[in-house]
Amino acid sequence: MGKVVLVTGVARQLGGRFVRRIQRDPDVDRVIGVDAVAPEHHLGGAEFLKADIRHPAIARVLAETHADTVVHMDINGAPLGGRGSRTSVKETNVIGTMQLLGACQKAPHVKRLVVKSSTSVYGSAPRDPAVFTETTSPKSLPSGGFAKDVVEVEGYVRGFARRRPDVAVCVLRFANILGACADSPLAEYFSLPVLPTVLGYDPRLQFVHEDDAIEVLRLAAAKPRRGTLNSGTFNIAGDGALLLSQCSRRLGRPTLPLFLPTVTWAGTALRSLGITDFSPEQIRMLTHGRVVQTTQMRETLGFHPKYTTADSFAEFAGSRGPGLLPPEVLARTVDRLAAVLPARSGPTQ
Repeated sequence: MGKVVLVTGVARQLGGRFVRRIQRDPDVDRVIGVDAVAPEHHLGGAEFLKADIRHPAIARVLAETHADTVVHMDINGAPLGGRGSRTSVKETNVIGTMQLLGACQKAPHVKRLVVKSSTSVYGSAPRDPAVFTETTSPKSLPSGGFAKDVVEVEGYVRGFARRRPDVAVCVLRFANILGACADSPLAEYFSLPVLPTVLGYDPRLQFVHEDDAIEVLRLAAAKPRRGTLNSGTFNIAGDGALLLSQCSRRLGRPTLPLFLPTVTWAGTALRSLGITDFSPEQIRMLTHGRVVQTTQMRETLGFHPKYTTADSFAEFAGSRGPGLLPPEVLARTVDRLAAVLPARSGPTQ
């Protein structure tokens, strides 16, 4: 009999795409999608079970389905479709993960666990190293928001791995996922007609394409290929990095450099209006940036992304339509401003 895979968070686009993709794997016999709300997209031939992972009932779901592989994708930075609140998101991220891990611990048939984490676990601080590796400790632990959720989630996952050493555990720390269907807070930020930025900073950013995210999740959920190991913690990102100013030029959207307190105020205003979740942690990332090393992803996990950071952003930019200014006009304007204003960028690789 082939594997029975249970996937959480299938009401989101990425979760739905992963479910449809995993069904084509010849080693997979059955796929069960779980979420607190019914997805608006098709799940192919997968079964859907409406269940909230924050509740103990998830243990019954896991026991009845006899899933041997669990892919936990219900860890997110914003409510689905703008519904819900930051509190409900945190509960799903942290309490939901605790309940799911408790259910996995009691289920002897569970043999593999894959967790969709984030490079937000490293935070963003002025004294950060140029490149984070999987073993790098953050200079300043995230104090709130999604980044703190991820830190707590990974702590619970490590505890589960100690209690169930017979389960192969794989934690994938994704850089910002972009593509034509991206619906993250960062995608909302890049969709603004004018991009608020912190005066004097030009951070480096990394992205991973949606297709690559689906493929690496599939790789992590399968038996390891010869010469590879898909247990452990891995940074997942496309090659290279882009400066925020380069992103602005390629979008054709002008930036509005503001002093940090003003950017913080603007973020609060945008959140209260429901335009975008311009959170304090996102402001820190758009101030100091974040770049991770992906050597382990290539040499140990055996995954080689099809898209670079620039490729991923190019597809995203193409899906958003033209900005207020033609990219070439905006590039000339930015260059002139850069010659006048003292710029401060993150450290280079």
